[in-house]
Amino acid sequence: MKILVLSFYYYPDLCAGSFRCSSLVEQFRQQVGLEVEVITTLPNRYNSYSSEASEFEQAGNVVVHRIPLPSHNSGMVDQSKAFYSYQKQVKKLIAGKPYDMVFATSSRLFTALLGAFVASRLKVPLYLDIRDIFVDTMKDVLSKPLSLVAKPVLGILENYTFSRAATINLVSEGFKDYFEARYPDVCYRWYTNGIDEVFEREFHSNNGNTPKDTATKTLLYAGNIGEGQGLHTIVPQLASKLGRDYVIKIIGDGGRKSELQRALASLSLGNVQLLPPVDRSQLIEAYKNADILFLHLNDYPAFDKVLPSKIFEYGAMGKPILAGVNGYSAKFLQKEVENSAVFYPGNVEQALLAITSLELQTQKRTGFIEKFRREKIMKVMAADIIDTVAKREAIC
Repeated sequence: MKILVLSFYYYPDLCAGSFRCSSLVEQFRQQVGLEVEVITTLPNRYNSYSSEASEFEQAGNVVVHRIPLPSHNSGMVDQSKAFYSYQKQVKKLIAGKPYDMVFATSSRLFTALLGAFVASRLKVPLYLDIRDIFVDTMKDVLSKPLSLVAKPVLGILENYTFSRAATINLVSEGFKDYFEARYPDVCYRWYTNGIDEVFEREFHSNNGNTPKDTATKTLLYAGNIGEGQGLHTIVPQLASKLGRDYVIKIIGDGGRKSELQRALASLSLGNVQLLPPVDRSQLIEAYKNADILFLHLNDYPAFDKVLPSKIFEYGAMGKPILAGVNGYSAKFLQKEVENSAVFYPGNVEQALLAITSLELQTQKRTGFIEKFRREKIMKVMAADIIDTVAKREAIC
């Protein structure tokens, strides 16, 4: 039994897709009689962060190919060129090889599209893991003229992709209505993002209830600085209102970083620090030294459906969480994560009120940790994928 795994990001890259796929493959490693071939890329999430990785590695029943990509930034043209290089090499690597299933994990549709093309050519089942609704997002993010041109084309590609899947896993239940209305004949699963082992260890090592007694508090954001996060729409004004009582630290990189820098410079703010991406050990130290962990999504209707993976990292650390989110994310935080406060994206006054509702202390979220352990979720998902391979069809 052999599974082809397609993921644009994979260990040791720094992003949700990498962490998720790497964890799933670790579950596959434990299966007797299963061969897994992963085709991914060399670490490329951020130009400002690099990590060494081999182009080829084999350990037990898992083979990993990492495709080198041309240098690129976060713009759509650069990303398109990078993906073109990836798909071209994927087709070369799989030529003449037999597989029993194609598994593809995707947020920007095109890895899923590639998976659909390969599965159709090989005449094997396709199992998709969908982390975002790309067409829905582009409708909001692109300018209106560009959206009018792009949306019909993207809709055709989306229909081709999802109509060929035996199973589609959706990481957010907020995606449910969109998918079931358009693709009712597909089997759906709901294996969400989760808490990685490294954060579980931090949970077990912290004693909880340890407030920081310092005059200046730290509000920390770690992750992508792009249009989707909309930090440039909230951080400058929030920092100005908070004044010297808070330092806002932002760890990351992305397409809107320069715009954020310009906005901060125009207000002459001295209480915001922009720091480059770091590895997970350094990131955990930053989390531990923060008073509040900050999350924000731009005010677009598409983002009402998503469930950011960052929620699980933040939740595991036991720190207070301030989140500028709406829709499903807001409901999830209110239901599942104690000592979290939600405000409407971009609304500074609501953000200030939300901060005052937080208890500035570290606490153990025991129920949250147990419910959303990544290893536990991926173990069940891996078993479902293998069962689909064995039956050559999904069982709804």
